[in-house]
Amino acid sequence: MTEPTTDSDILPLQEDRLWRDDRWTARVIKNEEDDGWAVEMTRHGDPEPALVGPWTMGRDKKNPKPLDAPAFSTLVKTAAEVIRRHEQQLHATLNKSVTVTARDDRRVRVALSIVPDEDNPTATLTAYDDADDSELASVSVSPAFKLTASSASAWIESDYARPR
Repeated sequence: MTEPTTDSDILPLQEDRLWRDDRWTARVIKNEEDDGWAVEMTRHGDPEPALVGPWTMGRDKKNPKPLDAPAFSTLVKTAAEVIRRHEQQLHATLNKSVTVTARDDRRVRVALSIVPDEDNPTATLTAYDDADDSELASVSVSPAFKLTASSASAWIESDYARPR
């Protein structure tokens, strides 16, 4: 039985259609959609490429242009940015907050944090004093809970009773 490959086992490689460093692999592949070429960038340990895009034809107009250091560096930066944007979008989807004014004129920030899980997703609604960021209350809610200014205000006015 072979051991799984770890990042420390991955050796750098620099071939015309395959470049690899300690974190990324760039592979030039035949473009399935036309007669051209594509390049895929995969972060080590990820199941799928972070980036797949068109690749330039070589001078003979049949074969792909070979990978080189500047192209690999640009591809790494682009793929890392794609991953960073995806992570930011996921974070924004799972973490929302609104700030409302309570009856006592105190500003309260209400945050909804969802923990995704295929079998049992959870969510927590938390109120913070906007002045000093101290926690005022926290309750479990359905991951389907819709956080709006009016739902936050209603929760505060109920003395932080768990919303239905």
